[in-house]
Amino acid sequence: MAEAPTLAEDLMLLLFQPRSGTFAGETTLYYVLAAAVLADLALEERVRVETTPTGTVRVGAVAERAPSDEILRATWDHVADRPRFVQSVLPTVGPQLRQPTVERLIARGDIGQESRRVLGLFGRKVLVPGKNGRRAELVAGVRAVLVEGAQPGPRVSALAALAWASGSLSQLDPEIPWTSAVTTRAQELERGSWGAAAGGEAVVRTMNAIIINSVIVANAALRRS
Repeated sequence: MAEAPTLAEDLMLLLFQPRSGTFAGETTLYYVLAAAVLADLALEERVRVETTPTGTVRVGAVAERAPSDEILRATWDHVADRPRFVQSVLPTVGPQLRQPTVERLIARGDIGQESRRVLGLFGRKVLVPGKNGRRAELVAGVRAVLVEGAQPGPRVSALAALAWASGSLSQLDPEIPWTSAVTTRAQELERGSWGAAAGGEAVVRTMNAIIINSVIVANAALRRS
Protein backbone atom coordinates (compact mmCIF):
# COMPACT_ATOMS: atom_id res chain seq x y z
CA MET A 1 0.00 0.00 0.00
CA ALA A 2 1.34 3.42 -1.01
CA GLU A 3 2.25 5.84 1.78
CA ALA A 4 0.11 8.93 2.25
CA PRO A 5 1.39 12.05 0.48
CA THR A 6 3.75 14.24 2.48
CA LEU A 7 2.85 17.83 3.27
CA ALA A 8 5.57 18.91 0.82
CA GLU A 9 3.83 16.96 -1.95
CA ASP A 10 0.50 18.55 -1.08
CA LEU A 11 2.04 22.02 -1.02
CA MET A 12 3.76 21.57 -4.37
CA LEU A 13 0.58 20.20 -5.93
CA LEU A 14 -1.42 23.11 -4.55
CA LEU A 15 1.08 25.57 -6.08
CA PHE A 16 1.01 23.81 -9.47
CA GLN A 17 -0.30 26.10 -12.21
CA PRO A 18 -2.34 23.93 -14.62
CA ARG A 19 -2.33 26.43 -17.49
CA SER A 20 1.42 26.97 -17.60
CA GLY A 21 2.66 23.66 -16.19
CA THR A 22 4.82 25.55 -13.70
CA PHE A 23 4.79 26.09 -9.92
CA ALA A 24 3.87 29.36 -8.28
CA GLY A 25 6.73 30.93 -6.34
CA GLU A 26 9.46 28.92 -8.03
CA THR A 27 12.17 31.35 -6.84
CA THR A 28 11.68 30.52 -3.18
CA LEU A 29 9.94 27.16 -3.58
CA TYR A 30 12.72 25.15 -1.98
CA TYR A 31 12.46 27.16 1.25
CA VAL A 32 8.77 26.40 1.73
CA LEU A 33 9.21 22.78 0.67
CA ALA A 34 11.78 22.43 3.46
CA ALA A 35 9.38 24.17 5.84
CA ALA A 36 6.67 21.71 4.77
CA VAL A 37 8.94 18.77 5.59
CA LEU A 38 9.71 20.22 9.02
CA ALA A 39 6.00 20.89 9.49
CA ASP A 40 5.23 17.25 8.69
CA LEU A 41 7.80 16.13 11.23
CA ALA A 42 6.29 18.52 13.77
CA LEU A 43 2.75 17.24 13.17
CA GLU A 44 4.01 13.71 13.81
CA GLU A 45 5.91 14.97 16.88
CA ARG A 46 9.24 13.84 15.45
CA VAL A 47 10.93 17.22 15.94
CA ARG A 48 10.73 19.97 18.53
CA VAL A 49 11.89 23.57 18.59
CA GLU A 50 13.67 25.66 21.17
CA THR A 51 14.07 29.41 21.29
CA THR A 52 17.48 30.77 22.26
CA PRO A 53 17.94 33.75 24.59
CA THR A 54 18.51 35.92 21.51
CA GLY A 55 15.17 34.91 20.03
CA THR A 56 16.42 32.62 17.26
CA VAL A 57 14.76 29.24 16.81
CA ARG A 58 16.46 25.85 16.66
CA VAL A 59 14.86 22.59 15.62
CA GLY A 60 15.99 19.18 16.82
CA ALA A 61 14.93 15.58 16.30
CA VAL A 62 12.95 13.68 18.90
CA ALA A 63 15.01 10.59 19.79
CA GLU A 64 13.71 7.23 18.54
CA ARG A 65 11.10 8.97 16.36
CA ALA A 66 12.75 8.63 12.95
CA PRO A 67 10.22 8.54 10.07
CA SER A 68 10.15 5.78 7.45
CA ASP A 69 9.50 8.15 4.54
CA GLU A 70 12.82 8.81 2.74
CA ILE A 71 12.27 12.53 2.20
CA LEU A 72 11.22 13.12 5.80
CA ARG A 73 14.02 10.90 7.09
CA ALA A 74 16.75 12.88 5.31
CA THR A 75 15.70 16.07 7.09
CA TRP A 76 15.20 14.29 10.41
CA ASP A 77 18.73 12.89 10.12
CA HIS A 78 20.05 16.40 9.44
CA VAL A 79 18.80 17.64 12.81
CA ALA A 80 19.32 14.39 14.70
CA ASP A 81 22.91 14.95 15.82
CA ARG A 82 22.18 18.36 17.32
CA PRO A 83 19.52 21.11 17.14
CA ARG A 84 20.04 23.46 14.22
CA PHE A 85 18.73 26.93 13.48
CA VAL A 86 15.57 26.74 11.38
CA GLN A 87 16.85 29.49 9.10
CA SER A 88 19.91 27.38 8.28
CA VAL A 89 17.97 24.13 7.87
CA LEU A 90 15.65 25.53 5.18
CA PRO A 91 18.31 26.48 2.59
CA THR A 92 20.37 23.38 3.41
CA VAL A 93 17.73 20.69 2.87
CA GLY A 94 15.42 22.59 0.54
CA PRO A 95 17.36 22.43 -2.76
CA GLN A 96 17.26 18.61 -2.70
CA LEU A 97 13.48 18.42 -2.35
CA ARG A 98 12.03 19.70 -5.62
CA GLN A 99 12.92 16.85 -7.97
CA PRO A 100 11.92 13.89 -5.78
CA THR A 101 8.71 15.68 -4.83
CA VAL A 102 7.79 16.26 -8.47
CA GLU A 103 8.61 12.63 -9.25
CA ARG A 104 6.25 11.48 -6.51
CA LEU A 105 3.45 13.68 -7.84
CA ILE A 106 3.93 12.22 -11.32
CA ALA A 107 4.07 8.66 -9.98
CA ARG A 108 0.80 9.18 -8.09
CA GLY A 109 -0.92 10.64 -11.14
CA ASP A 110 -1.41 14.00 -9.39
CA ILE A 111 0.51 15.66 -12.24
CA GLY A 112 1.06 14.31 -15.75
CA GLN A 113 4.06 14.58 -18.02
CA GLU A 114 4.05 14.87 -21.79
CA SER A 115 6.68 15.18 -24.53
CA ARG A 116 6.19 18.14 -26.84
CA ARG A 117 8.14 19.44 -29.80
CA VAL A 118 9.50 22.96 -29.86
CA LEU A 119 9.54 24.58 -33.32
CA GLY A 120 8.72 21.15 -34.69
CA LEU A 121 12.24 19.95 -33.97
CA PHE A 122 13.24 19.59 -30.35
CA GLY A 123 11.37 17.45 -27.85
CA ARG A 124 10.96 18.49 -24.24
CA LYS A 125 9.05 17.24 -21.24
CA VAL A 126 6.23 19.41 -19.92
CA LEU A 127 4.06 19.02 -16.84
CA VAL A 128 0.30 18.85 -17.29
CA PRO A 129 -2.66 18.53 -14.89
CA GLY A 130 -3.25 15.06 -13.50
CA LYS A 131 -6.55 13.28 -13.99
CA ASN A 132 -7.18 11.97 -10.49
CA GLY A 133 -8.67 15.20 -9.13
CA ARG A 134 -6.42 15.41 -6.07
CA ARG A 135 -5.30 18.97 -6.74
CA ALA A 136 -8.92 20.10 -6.95
CA GLU A 137 -9.55 18.48 -3.57
CA LEU A 138 -6.60 20.31 -2.00
CA VAL A 139 -7.68 23.65 -3.47
CA ALA A 140 -11.23 23.11 -2.23
CA GLY A 141 -10.01 22.29 1.27
CA VAL A 142 -7.82 25.38 1.52
CA ARG A 143 -10.50 27.59 -0.05
CA ALA A 144 -13.06 26.35 2.49
CA VAL A 145 -10.77 27.45 5.33
CA LEU A 146 -9.61 30.77 3.88
CA VAL A 147 -12.76 31.91 2.10
CA GLU A 148 -15.67 30.11 3.72
CA GLY A 149 -14.43 30.10 7.30
CA ALA A 150 -14.49 26.32 7.72
CA GLN A 151 -12.87 24.82 10.81
CA PRO A 152 -9.59 23.36 9.55
CA GLY A 153 -7.80 20.19 10.53
CA PRO A 154 -4.09 20.47 11.38
CA ARG A 155 -2.83 19.45 7.91
CA VAL A 156 -5.09 21.86 6.03
CA SER A 157 -4.15 24.61 8.49
CA ALA A 158 -0.48 23.92 7.86
CA LEU A 159 -0.99 23.73 4.10
CA ALA A 160 -2.80 27.07 3.98
CA ALA A 161 -0.20 28.71 6.22
CA LEU A 162 2.66 27.35 4.10
CA ALA A 163 1.00 28.55 0.89
CA TRP A 164 0.78 31.98 2.50
CA ALA A 165 4.38 31.73 3.70
CA SER A 166 5.49 30.99 0.13
CA GLY A 167 4.30 34.42 -0.96
CA SER A 168 2.40 32.80 -3.81
CA LEU A 169 -1.12 32.53 -2.44
CA SER A 170 -2.22 35.41 -4.66
CA GLN A 171 -1.27 33.38 -7.74
CA LEU A 172 -3.99 30.85 -6.90
CA ASP A 173 -6.64 33.45 -7.67
CA PRO A 174 -9.41 32.92 -8.87
CA GLU A 175 -9.38 29.35 -7.51
CA ILE A 176 -8.80 30.89 -4.09
CA PRO A 177 -9.93 34.54 -4.37
CA TRP A 178 -7.26 37.02 -3.35
CA THR A 179 -9.07 39.32 -0.92
CA SER A 180 -8.25 41.19 2.27
CA ALA A 181 -10.33 38.68 4.25
CA VAL A 182 -8.29 35.80 2.83
CA THR A 183 -5.07 37.63 3.70
CA THR A 184 -6.25 38.17 7.28
CA ARG A 185 -7.24 34.53 7.72
CA ALA A 186 -3.95 33.29 6.23
CA GLN A 187 -2.00 35.49 8.63
CA GLU A 188 -3.98 34.04 11.55
CA LEU A 189 -3.03 30.53 10.46
CA GLU A 190 0.61 31.57 10.09
CA ARG A 191 0.57 32.69 13.72
CA GLY A 192 -0.85 29.34 14.80
CA SER A 193 -4.46 30.42 15.40
CA TRP A 194 -5.93 27.06 14.40
CA GLY A 195 -8.77 26.80 16.89
CA ALA A 196 -9.97 23.53 18.33
CA ALA A 197 -8.35 21.43 15.62
CA ALA A 198 -4.86 22.60 16.48
CA GLY A 199 -3.79 19.60 18.50
CA GLY A 200 -1.16 19.77 21.24
CA GLU A 201 0.26 23.12 22.29
CA ALA A 202 3.82 21.96 21.67
CA VAL A 203 2.96 20.92 18.11
CA VAL A 204 1.36 24.30 17.38
CA ARG A 205 4.33 26.15 18.88
CA THR A 206 6.72 24.14 16.71
CA MET A 207 4.63 24.65 13.57
CA ASN A 208 4.32 28.36 14.29
CA ALA A 209 8.09 28.79 14.64
CA ILE A 210 8.82 26.81 11.47
CA ILE A 211 6.33 28.66 9.28
CA ILE A 212 7.21 32.13 10.55
CA ASN A 213 10.90 31.42 9.99
CA SER A 214 10.16 30.20 6.47
CA VAL A 215 8.50 33.55 5.78
CA ILE A 216 11.60 35.38 7.04
CA VAL A 217 13.97 33.29 4.93
CA ALA A 218 11.84 33.43 1.78
CA ASN A 219 11.39 37.20 2.03
CA ALA A 220 15.13 37.66 2.49
CA ALA A 221 15.76 35.54 -0.61
CA LEU A 222 13.30 37.60 -2.64
CA ARG A 223 15.04 40.82 -1.64
CA ARG A 224 18.38 39.41 -2.80
CA SER A 225 17.03 38.23 -6.17
